[in-house]
Amino acid sequence: MTTLDEGRGDDPTPVPVPGAGSPRPGGPGAAHPSGPAHPPAHPGGPGSPAAAGPLPRVPFPTVDEVSRHCYQEQEPETIHIEVHLPGRPEPGRLRDAFHQALRRHPRILMRQAPSNWWRWRYEWELTDGPDLDPVSFPPPAADALAAARARALDRCPPLELSPPIRLEQVTTPDEPGCVLLLTINHTALDGPSCLRILATAATLYSGRENAPAPAPPPARTASGPGPARRASRSGSGASRSGSGASRSGSGASRSGSGASRSGSRPTRIAADTRTPGTPGNGMLLLDLPVPARPPHPGRGSARTGSGEGAAVRPTVNDRLLVAACLTAARWNRLHDRPAAPVRITMPIDDRPRAAEMPIGNGTRLVEVGFGRQEQTDAELLTAEHPDPAAVARLVHRTAELTRALKARPTAQLGPAGTLLTAPVLPVGLRAALTRGVRRAAAPWTSTVLLSNIGRIAYPLDFGDAGRAHAVWFSAPARMPRGLTFTCASTGGRLHLTLRWSRALLDDAAGAALAEIFTRSLSASAPEPASDQRPAAGPPPPPSPPPAPSPSPGGGS
Repeated sequence: MTTLDEGRGDDPTPVPVPGAGSPRPGGPGAAHPSGPAHPPAHPGGPGSPAAAGPLPRVPFPTVDEVSRHCYQEQEPETIHIEVHLPGRPEPGRLRDAFHQALRRHPRILMRQAPSNWWRWRYEWELTDGPDLDPVSFPPPAADALAAARARALDRCPPLELSPPIRLEQVTTPDEPGCVLLLTINHTALDGPSCLRILATAATLYSGRENAPAPAPPPARTASGPGPARRASRSGSGASRSGSGASRSGSGASRSGSGASRSGSRPTRIAADTRTPGTPGNGMLLLDLPVPARPPHPGRGSARTGSGEGAAVRPTVNDRLLVAACLTAARWNRLHDRPAAPVRITMPIDDRPRAAEMPIGNGTRLVEVGFGRQEQTDAELLTAEHPDPAAVARLVHRTAELTRALKARPTAQLGPAGTLLTAPVLPVGLRAALTRGVRRAAAPWTSTVLLSNIGRIAYPLDFGDAGRAHAVWFSAPARMPRGLTFTCASTGGRLHLTLRWSRALLDDAAGAALAEIFTRSLSASAPEPASDQRPAAGPPPPPSPPPAPSPSPGGGS
């Protein structure tokens, strides 16, 4: 278990690349000017002068615009990804490989174009090269990783400078390996996009461009993920059954979630902090075994809500959702909160993982509701040791519901997001309207967000520096939700990050919540199958930062 302390260390703020565009400092997410200088990219490389003439522009998509409207300096919209390597890439080669990767995915080379409140759209300006060198190498230090994590949470790469991402190679004096830590401005990009960029950089660094293609995303069907050929073989009939399953799934959502049908508010995570109103995010990283999946139930068994007569096999993601639900319910019970429905926001990413992957904010959000049926088992589910039969029922219902949600196509932020970003008013008026709607809808915001990348689709092989043996990432945790769980798996290990708003939890409360989640995940997992191979041993742990000072919770 690793927790974030308050150390900051040296600020490795990148420096301008000569001739590559016109930096526009200031504005939301502006970089801090302090910190040591780092060498610019070499002449003729990614930092070479941009071509003359106007640069192409792309209107902000829905997700980007809403995020831009709701930006808050106190809780920056950053995503952090850290990749642990057994060795250390050579700095010059790593910088060159990353710059080449940016050029291979030119959609990441963008900055926000100058705008005024009366314009109809925000626009991204696609640049020929980076305005800043995004790669830096902080000096080795015992607290270097803690300081880099802290920067990732409270220093957002600026939107006005291309690209809105930075990469740090973090080392400690007594460790042979290193951590590649990416910080991303979520207004422009999401985690899977930037993981794809880093995978391209790894391929270029190692010189192994004939590496096997990453696994394709799952084919979304009403009965769950499966090979694409199965969907194509089913033809139009599969399409019809899938749409029917979506309708039944929608009904399952209404019946399974009291919040969806009655309009009751979802439960909020009970606040537990001695310093309410403290700005920023806290973070804690866990290294756990991947929950075992039960044997495949086979076809033709008892009918389920999928509409295809096949038993639904719960996935690791289903068990993570159940663990998050149990955690929220148990936490609130311990804080004397009345029982209320739990709702979990879940991103879904259907993009291809290969080099042609679209770069940007490409996930869509759905909500998994836990309500009326869960209230029946509330005492059993929120006990210190949840009842196994009640948990099994919850896992089964969750598996049915998530299949339907994944199979049903939806807009990224739903109809409300599409309506709020329609260019019928100038962006300044739309921004005020969006912030007002967000404040009014705050009581109906989901309880937590759970984002599961799953098994990392890329080897992240950096040649002489070795392959990644652990990958963590985290998503923003802004109020009123204030809590996110983010997961990835590498080498048979589940790398889980809890990230919380410090206005909601302090470090001691975050650690206590993590303990409840760990127990809840264990309660949701079945016994391993007899023919299941043991998971690979745990990788070397990340360098732990100094433990935070004791900070007992302050109640709800």
